[in-house]
Amino acid sequence: MPRSADTSTRIDEIADAIYRIATPVPPSLVPGGFSFNQYLIVDDEPLLFHTGLRRSFTQVREAVERVIPLERLRWISFSHFEADECGALNEFLAVAPRAEPLCGALAALISVNDFADRRARSMADGELISIGRHTMRWLETPHLPHAWECGFLMERTTRTLLCGDLFTEGGADHPPLGSGDILEPSERFREALDYYSHTRGARAMLARLAMEAPTTLARMHGGAWQGEGAKLLMALADRLEA
Repeated sequence: MPRSADTSTRIDEIADAIYRIATPVPPSLVPGGFSFNQYLIVDDEPLLFHTGLRRSFTQVREAVERVIPLERLRWISFSHFEADECGALNEFLAVAPRAEPLCGALAALISVNDFADRRARSMADGELISIGRHTMRWLETPHLPHAWECGFLMERTTRTLLCGDLFTEGGADHPPLGSGDILEPSERFREALDYYSHTRGARAMLARLAMEAPTTLARMHGGAWQGEGAKLLMALADRLEA
């Protein structure tokens, strides 16, 4: 397992050429502890999903550099416009000359093309983009769990769903990849600090994600999860309706 110079940030391969970059936040800073993850997909056109906060740029950059040279980075993507999702976007664009933001069309329209130092490559709902051996599909999920422009990337070769804030779990120390229960811990987190918009379209959007039949869920907060993703997504739909 490669490590960044900041030894608290670790890098682990959770699917074929897909790396989880994880930085824990100890309980001394956040009650109960927390974690922030980015995902690096290494291919002909490498893609980074989430940049992390602007203040964590150095740790994330060093972690990426342990896997690929920054000048190879081609795409910088994220679920929605929020500091922990894309706060360091411009810092990455400054050191990765080939990189472009990759996001949903709505995010590009309302935020990214004004904020970013390089114009975004926007994606329509359901659009596919090949980055080499991996193929990404953009799936719009407005207000699920939050933000009008929210959406997720599905990597179709490895069946990995880059699911952003879905199944957010507290705690700072998580295994890089597990198969245990993540629904109950994430529901406890949601009950304590409800970050969902509770859109009426939640079940339909979760069912659409389930149709992609993911076998790995790449969570932003918590460890990546492996298993029958469709079943878990529909279990979440049931809980949101309860």
